[in-house]
Amino acid sequence: MTALYIDADACPVKQEAERVATRHGLRMFVVSNGGLRPSQNPLVETVIVAEGADVADMWIAERCGPGDVVVTGDIPLAAKCIEAGARVLRHNGERFTQANIGQQLAMRDLMADLRAANPLGMQGGGKGFTKADRSRFLDALERELRAAKAGR
Repeated sequence: MTALYIDADACPVKQEAERVATRHGLRMFVVSNGGLRPSQNPLVETVIVAEGADVADMWIAERCGPGDVVVTGDIPLAAKCIEAGARVLRHNGERFTQANIGQQLAMRDLMADLRAANPLGMQGGGKGFTKADRSRFLDALERELRAAKAGR
C-alpha cells in the first residue's frame, strides 16, 4: 500500500502534504530529529529519530519502496529512495527521477566544492519559498500519489 514519507527537518509543506494524504486515506510518516509538534491525525505518524547526521534520511531510505512517495530536498536521500523504487518530490514540486538524479548529485557536489573554495567566505543564499512553489508542490503531490496508487 502506498505511504507518504516526509523528510521533515526544514520542510515547508508538511501541512499541505498531510491534507493531501488524508484526502487519499494514506499513511504518512513525518520523520525528523525532533522539535515537531505531532499531528492529531490518526493517519500521520511522527517519527523522532536519534540525533546524528542523516539518521532521519536512513530511516526513510530503509523503509520506502515501490508505490511510495517521498518528499525531501536532500539529494543523496532522493537518490537512495529512487533506487528503492519510490517516487520523490522536492518541496517545490520538482520531481527527482532516475533520469535527472545523477545530474542533481553532480551539481550538488560541484556547488559544495565551489563554496569550499570561496576565499572570501561568502555564502550564497537560496531563493525563498513562494506561494507558486507551494501550489506546484500540491499539484505534483496529487499527481504522484495518484500514479503511485495506480501502480504506474
